[in-house]
Amino acid sequence: MRLSELKVGESATVDRIGTGEKERERLFSMGLTEGVTVTVVKKSPFGSPTLIKVRDFYLALRTDTLKRIAVKV
Repeated sequence: MRLSELKVGESATVDRIGTGEKERERLFSMGLTEGVTVTVVKKSPFGSPTLIKVRDFYLALRTDTLKRIAVKV
């Protein structure tokens, strides 16, 4: 399942991040790593960005980035 498929309020564990190396490093530096639990907090009415909770902080990520992140529910 992809992170972009989760509904508001749902949580999952990040399984794999299938982005390019530069974007992967950026996500890692923000705390989004394999094995971390994420929760979808809010989705934009137009679909992008989506607000997610990672660890103790919030990130707003574009839908195309979320589609490249595999999660386990």
